[in-house]
Amino acid sequence: MGRSLVTELDPDAVFNRLLEVARELTGARYAAIGVLDERRERLERFLTAGIPEDVHRAIGDLPRGRGVLGVLITDPKPLRLADVGSHPQSYGFPLAHPAMTTFLGVPLIIEGQAWGNLYLTEKDGGEEFSEEDEQAVVVLADWAAIAIRNARLYRTVRERRDELERTMRGLETTTEISRALGGVTDLGRVLELVVKRSRALIDARAAEISLREGDEYVLAAVAGEHGDDGGDRIVAPMVFRNREVGTLTVIDRLHGDRPFNEEDERLLQAFAASAATAVATAQNASEEALRRSIEASEAERTRWSRELHDDTLQQLAGLRMLLSGARRSGDADRMSGAIEQALEQITTAVGDLRSLITELRPAALDELGITPALESLVARFVRQTDLETELDVAFAEPRFAPEIESTVYRLVQEALTNIAKHARADRVSVRLRDRDGDIDLIVRDDGAGFDPQHRSSGFGLIGMRERLALVNGTLHVESSPGAGTVLRASIPVRRSHAAAVA
Repeated sequence: MGRSLVTELDPDAVFNRLLEVARELTGARYAAIGVLDERRERLERFLTAGIPEDVHRAIGDLPRGRGVLGVLITDPKPLRLADVGSHPQSYGFPLAHPAMTTFLGVPLIIEGQAWGNLYLTEKDGGEEFSEEDEQAVVVLADWAAIAIRNARLYRTVRERRDELERTMRGLETTTEISRALGGVTDLGRVLELVVKRSRALIDARAAEISLREGDEYVLAAVAGEHGDDGGDRIVAPMVFRNREVGTLTVIDRLHGDRPFNEEDERLLQAFAASAATAVATAQNASEEALRRSIEASEAERTRWSRELHDDTLQQLAGLRMLLSGARRSGDADRMSGAIEQALEQITTAVGDLRSLITELRPAALDELGITPALESLVARFVRQTDLETELDVAFAEPRFAPEIESTVYRLVQEALTNIAKHARADRVSVRLRDRDGDIDLIVRDDGAGFDPQHRSSGFGLIGMRERLALVNGTLHVESSPGAGTVLRASIPVRRSHAAAVA
C-alpha cells in the first residue's frame, strides 16, 4: 500500500490514495487530510473521504483547525480518542455534520516540519481505534510524507529539466562558437559563424546581423534567403557589458508553417547574449556556467543516492505493516499471499535501489577507480541488452583526477545508453588507452548509424561535448545511416593526488 503511494507523482492523487488506504487499513468510515498554512497555525485545505457530496454541501464551510483538530496543530503527535465529543477542546459539529465518536489523528511530517494532519473517525462496528491502528497509520503517514515530498520534488525537477533542455540547446551552439573562435580575430569569420548557427538553432529560413555604428545599424552578415519584408521574424539585441553592439534577427520558419513562439524568442535572446561576446571579444564566457550546471547535476545525483538509501527503512516498515495486517486477520491464505507479496517487494526494491544508486553515482568509481567502475557498467549493459560487448582498458596508472574519471565514465555511460536506445546493434566495443599525456576513448558499434550533422534536441552528443569542453577534451563522431558508429574522445590526463603521491 505504501509503495503505491510513493509511485504517485501528482500531489492530489497522493492525497486521494492516502485517504483510501487509511480507511481500508483501519476500518474507518470517514477520513480527512488537513493541510496547514505557511505559518502552520490554521488549515488552508481540508480534503475528505466517506462523506456524500450532498452532505458535504450542507455542512458548508470546511474546518480551519479549531477544537480537537487544532490540538494536532499545536501539538503534532498522534491523538486517539474513544469519544471525540468528550474532549475538553471539542468544538462540536455543524448541524448537517454526520455523527462521529471514535477518533484517530496523526500528523504528517515532511523534512522535520509539520505539514498537515490525517484524521480518521468512526471505526467499523463502533469499536475504538487500537494501538495497532495508530502504529499502522503512523507508518502510513511516513509513507505519505515521502510520497508528497517526491511529488513536489518531481514537479520541481521536471520544471528544471525543461529549462535545462532549452538552455542546453543554446549552450551547444554557443560552446561550438567558443571553440571555433578561439584565437580568431577576423570579424567577418565571427559574424559568418554566428549568423549561420543562429539560423540553424531556430530553424529559420534566413538570419542576419546588424552592427551598431553610432546611432545607426548596418547590415553586416546574412545567412539563407530573404523573402518579402512582411515575414515572421524575431529580433534579439546583442549586448556586451551593458553596451548594445548590434541585433540578431531570424526570419520565417524554414520547415513547416508553425510561427515563431515565446520559446524561440527566449532561445534566440540567450544565443544573442553569447554571440555579442563573440562578436566583441572572440571569447566565450560560458565555461564556468557550464561547470556549475554539471557540478550541480552531479551533486543532485549524489544526494538522491543517499536519500534512496534512507528510504529503505520506510520500505521495511511498509512490509511490516503488510505482514502485521495479514497476521491479525488469522487467515492462512491471506498470510501466505502476504508472504509471497513481501518477498516480491523485497526482491524488486533491492534490485531497483541497486540499479538507481549505481546509475546516479557508482560507488566503484569513487572507491576503486575508473577501470572497475567501467567493468561493472559494461556488465550491466550486457545483462540488460544481451549485446556482444568488449571492454578493453589499458591504463599505466590506476587513478586519475576525479573530474577526469567522472567524465570518462559518463561518456561511456551515455554512449552505451544511446546504443541501447537507437543503434539496433549486435556488437559493441569500448577501448581506452592512456598514452602521450591523453586518455583516448573509442566506442564502436555495428548498428544503424546516423547523420552526425543532424541537430539533436536531446542531451546525447550535446552532453558529451559539454563534459569534454570542461576538461579540455575533444570529441569526433564517425557515422552514417546503415554503417554503424565510431565515437572517439581524447582527454588530457590529470592524475589524482593519491596516485601522484604514490
